[in-house]
Amino acid sequence: MPVSELQQAVELIARGSDEILKREELEARLKLGRPLRVKAGFDPTAPDLHLGHTVLLNKMRQFQDLGHQVIFLIGDFTGMIGDPTGKNITRKPLTREDVLANAQTYAEQVFKVLDRERTEVRFNSEWFGQMSAADMIKLAAQHTVARMLERDDFAKRYAAQQSIAIHEFLYPLVQGYDSVALKADVELGGTDQKFNLLMGRGLQEHHGQPPQIVLTMPLLEGLDGVNKMSKSLGNYIGIAEPAIDIVTKTMKIGDDLMWRWIDLLSFEIGIGEAKQLRGEIAAGMNPRDLKLRLAHELAARFHDAAQAEQAVAGWHAAVRGEGDLSQLPLHEVTVPAEGLRIAALLTAAGITPSNAEANRKLKERAVRVDGEVFEDAARVFAPGFEGVLAVGKRNFARVRLQSV
Repeated sequence: MPVSELQQAVELIARGSDEILKREELEARLKLGRPLRVKAGFDPTAPDLHLGHTVLLNKMRQFQDLGHQVIFLIGDFTGMIGDPTGKNITRKPLTREDVLANAQTYAEQVFKVLDRERTEVRFNSEWFGQMSAADMIKLAAQHTVARMLERDDFAKRYAAQQSIAIHEFLYPLVQGYDSVALKADVELGGTDQKFNLLMGRGLQEHHGQPPQIVLTMPLLEGLDGVNKMSKSLGNYIGIAEPAIDIVTKTMKIGDDLMWRWIDLLSFEIGIGEAKQLRGEIAAGMNPRDLKLRLAHELAARFHDAAQAEQAVAGWHAAVRGEGDLSQLPLHEVTVPAEGLRIAALLTAAGITPSNAEANRKLKERAVRVDGEVFEDAARVFAPGFEGVLAVGKRNFARVRLQSV
């Protein structure tokens, strides 16, 4: 591989990543001129994927575009153990039925990002299902309790005298052995998976294999710009959501978070262009236009170009009062039979966090109903009302009121 081509490949692989262990080993492996086996494991703990999950998928796709073979590993065996990563309590293992049902939906969703022809889908029950109890004990003998307690979450729980189940110690070993079974050259994972990924390097060396390169990716912040994207926190965008929801939610993120999302989620905005755009925005370009471009790209990826265009048109209709407001998704809001005043309605619809904030926005003339500035704080909206409520440029919803 020519030096310039190698440098470009490493730069693309490193884009958005947190750490590469070890970079010189990655360069040496790339110089071999053969397709590398690039692995990422996903435990099917929930049926639907969100943008946070696609950070790893996007990096896998970049490896594919460079000509490498990616392995989408579904942890149907490890999912029944339960990885306690980032938790201070034992996570409840899934049933076999849950795992298989979730795994099926994963396999259907990942090809919205990955190239089906260059993806090897595997299940780690293929090899662990064949292991005997004696084989598992031999695997467990390859690591010590002292080393396990170096893992941050285990160390904190042990120091706090919180319980750690024996089977939890098996999880890093099992994930590490996956790399042995698959002869992985590279393994991707979130920053919270570093201990487990390094376990793979150690086990590969124990089995006489070249140790895999570890590439960790940051955990994507959700819509709030603070916490990791999570369904439980409600700050997520599901990849199966309607295109209009993907667009409207993306447009709500802060300008600083936009750059983070571009680095981790965009294929169309390359490294060089992103640097150029930073300069243009610093010079006065409206970041809204770039954010809308990112929103369109994400909607098109998980749906198609036509639906993305339609979603963008819906966003313009809500924000600028231009176009067909019926493009926006309709949300049912339950209200008392006597109805609600505008402040309480904005809060009930999730557009403002409180009535006090809604009233403050009313005084600022930042509230709109169907595109028109609204100031009548005493007006009551009764069941049956349907329209678009908006506060500022980012928070809006098309609602229909129904009685309790």
